[in-house]
Amino acid sequence: MSLNCKDLLGLEHLDKKDLQTILGSVKLFKSLFTRSVKKVPTLVGKTVVILFYEPSTRTRTSFEIAAKRLSADVVNVTVSTSSIVKGECLIDTGKTLEAMKADYIIVRHSLAGAPAILARNLSASIINAGDGFHEHPTQGLLDLYTMYEKKKKLERLKVLLVGDILHSRVAKSNIWALTKMGAQVAVSGPPTLIPAGIEDLGVKVYYDLDEAVKQVDVVNILRIQLERQKENLFPSVYEYVELYQLTKERLRSAKKDVLIMHPGPMNRGIEISSDVADSSNAVINEQVTNGIAVRMAVLYLLNPKRKNESSN
Repeated sequence: MSLNCKDLLGLEHLDKKDLQTILGSVKLFKSLFTRSVKKVPTLVGKTVVILFYEPSTRTRTSFEIAAKRLSADVVNVTVSTSSIVKGECLIDTGKTLEAMKADYIIVRHSLAGAPAILARNLSASIINAGDGFHEHPTQGLLDLYTMYEKKKKLERLKVLLVGDILHSRVAKSNIWALTKMGAQVAVSGPPTLIPAGIEDLGVKVYYDLDEAVKQVDVVNILRIQLERQKENLFPSVYEYVELYQLTKERLRSAKKDVLIMHPGPMNRGIEISSDVADSSNAVINEQVTNGIAVRMAVLYLLNPKRKNESSN
């Protein structure tokens, strides 16, 4: 995939140049936040439909604010009160929305590949807002931008992802983007939550978190999906806390300026202690702010009108 395509389905098939283009656009859109009027007319007359089959606060709201700041018309589809509960299939739902002249459909789905199915069957631009255990590309992009903004580089930046790497779509998007930008990526978590063969992606594995945090520049903590406990993928929440919770005590051996990140929502007291989450090293709320600028940039770059104008 390249930015000449109409969809953003993942970061796996973007190249370094694509990522640099996106980061450059994010910086421009974030500069709007300092203005008294934070809207631009970029998407006047365009309709953005937000179609989420899973619950969300940050991602859904962030996309809605981003689209409105670009002056688009925004429609939120509530799955529980739509024809979906009557058995309507994904493609038929998409075609119905397209018949209503939707220009963008932002979709979150529990099944990996659902956004790709829509992209193959619709002419509207499809943006993946998280699909199963596959990817969460805009979260990966906002994490990437936050690291670059704070550390002023990505090349040779040492980044540690902690937690449920196996089921995390955020982890996958982070790994694809960071390695392409020249960062050194490591993961840490229980052996049952580390995918087999992840080293083939150029990722280093640590099972000892205390050892892992010593030399890294960034620690990105992933939400422990407590529903996995029913699958017995780690012995107990208590044991996870003992071995993998990021605490002030663990950070004593880390760099003084280590960046602490979390995609949210946080399970305070499980994957991260409150004193770390609220510390000066944490940029968790800034990630949320950057998410709006990232999603503005993605909507702008996928805008067919912009592409037509640039080709003339």
